[in-house]
Amino acid sequence: MANGVASGEVKQAGQDKLAQDFVQFAVDCGVLRFGEFKTKAGRLSPYFFNAGLFDDGAKLGRLAEFYAQRVIASGIEFDMIFGPAYKGIPLGAALAVELARRGRNVPFAYNRKEAKDHGEGGTLVGAPLKGRVLIVDDVMSAGTAARESIAIIEAAGATPHAVVIALDRQEMATENGQDVPYSAVQYVRERLGLQVGAIAKLADLLQYLEAHSSTGLAADHQRVLAYRQRYGVNEG
Repeated sequence: MANGVASGEVKQAGQDKLAQDFVQFAVDCGVLRFGEFKTKAGRLSPYFFNAGLFDDGAKLGRLAEFYAQRVIASGIEFDMIFGPAYKGIPLGAALAVELARRGRNVPFAYNRKEAKDHGEGGTLVGAPLKGRVLIVDDVMSAGTAARESIAIIEAAGATPHAVVIALDRQEMATENGQDVPYSAVQYVRERLGLQVGAIAKLADLLQYLEAHSSTGLAADHQRVLAYRQRYGVNEG
């Protein structure tokens, strides 16, 4: 338990203005789109979140504000930031810059996918990994990237303490091609013991779609709701 937050969860209200503002921002940027998209698990999803489309300075700066606000509101305690290759690198760097702008300057590190055999060598870049480490990424599909980050951090003698992501899809993970009754976020939280925070969740997306159903999103709301009913996890 940390800061009164039990079971690795972070505080996030049902009607969350930060989450609603983030969903609107993601829609405006074209990062969050509706239609029919195939997931890594082979499911046909009625929505798609592509953080790679936060693709200019203004968007990345605003995204960093959302990450910082969620981290601060969550009460997660940490000593440094780690951005896993590849998408986590700019996200972690942007969060470090935003936190420094807000008066909290913390070290930042990231990894390479391939070891470098010249210069400083190795796979780690940035500040030495030490203390309680916050992992920053975009989404969590199977928890594989989180497990890889945990292994890197522990090998360096530091403590993987928490993960913050942009969107929690709140859907069943898969193992060996089969659906399992828990999400990747739940796996990381409950089985790996890390706190997990998300700027927004699928439940927040559904609230957004319902609130904007009169603007042409009613059909998308029904499709996302049906997807949630079919693949959603029980968080009770």
